Amino acid sequence: MQRVCFQLQVRPDHIDAYREAHARVWPDMLIALRETGWHNYSIFLREDGLVIGYFETEDLDANLAGMAAREVNARWQSAMADHFEHTDVPADQAFRYIPQVFNLDAQLLAAQL
Repeated sequence: MQRVCFQLQVRPDHIDAYREAHARVWPDMLIALRETGWHNYSIFLREDGLVIGYFETEDLDANLAGMAAREVNARWQSAMADHFEHTDVPADQAFRYIPQVFNLDAQLLAAQL
């Protein structure tokens, strides 16, 4: 499983709306994420609008392509578009990926501890 971490920036005047939207994600969007292979997906939102997302996947390109093919994703991206700063593409195409530099389980296994 590949671990994926990304960041986005929510506009300061949209933080409450962004938080509310993610408290009640549409059921068909939840199903699409599950069916296209997004696992252990979490989103964190700092008070200044910094968004950090994390999920696990077997194939990131397949996940992104699978969601791009879903009508619900187009609707969701459209509904979320105004919330983000500095994006002229849908948010799921504007992820700024953050490379992993440490994983406890991997190092414990490698050290046979």
